[in-house]
Amino acid sequence: MMDEKDLKEYEDNIRLVQGIKFNNKYKYIQGKQITDHESGTRVYEIDNSRLPSVTTILGATKNQQFIKEWKAKVGEAEAERIKNHSSRRGTAMHKFLEHHILGTGYDDLTGLGQEAKAMAQKVIEVGFTPVEEYYGSEIMLHYPGLYAGATDLVCLHNDMETIVDFKQSNKPKKEEWIDDYKLQIAAYALAHDYTHKSQIRQGVIMMCTPDLYYQEFKIQDAELKSWKHKFLKRLDMYHELQFDEKERTKPMNPEDFFNGA
Repeated sequence: MMDEKDLKEYEDNIRLVQGIKFNNKYKYIQGKQITDHESGTRVYEIDNSRLPSVTTILGATKNQQFIKEWKAKVGEAEAERIKNHSSRRGTAMHKFLEHHILGTGYDDLTGLGQEAKAMAQKVIEVGFTPVEEYYGSEIMLHYPGLYAGATDLVCLHNDMETIVDFKQSNKPKKEEWIDDYKLQIAAYALAHDYTHKSQIRQGVIMMCTPDLYYQEFKIQDAELKSWKHKFLKRLDMYHELQFDEKERTKPMNPEDFFNGA
């Protein structure tokens, strides 16, 4: 007979393999993610073309002052240690969440793995309740000729087609600190709508800390469109940084991306 601790672990594992109803409404293509040797940045190979990733675009165009100040405060070595640990924990959390969505069993018995598992379980318990069905998990999205990226989840969430991004954080975040997360969501929604003729109405950021503090941020409809415009400005800035002005055919007009909407 299982004791209370064993029973809780068993129930947690059952929840992790229950999965979410799948709907194959959209047909997603596969892209290959590589590192461009010339620039050292992440790119996607799709249909014989190389497209910069959304994270590369945002990273190249963001204000680095806060990061510089933080590194100066904690020291380069400690900053690198925190960054690497957070990255590995985030990857592990994503893996648990992906296996839950797909309905496949998975476990990681390392200390970091169990920490990530608890964080994933919190996201599942709190964040997944409104998710009715999903269209794709860990899928590649691209806007032909411009950019590409991998989104965590495309689903029906509270009756709205939604892009979901999972985030881990060392501590709770104020909403004004997550502009780049919103831009990332907007970029994926823009690409999905263009490529799949969809109408993504909502983006949801599901975030959890190691002490299991869950946060959720939503952008919908008009606000989502506003963030799409902001992303396009960052995309234009990226191209200005990467290419000589003479090589650009014409400046991008954000309204061209919305079909007059």
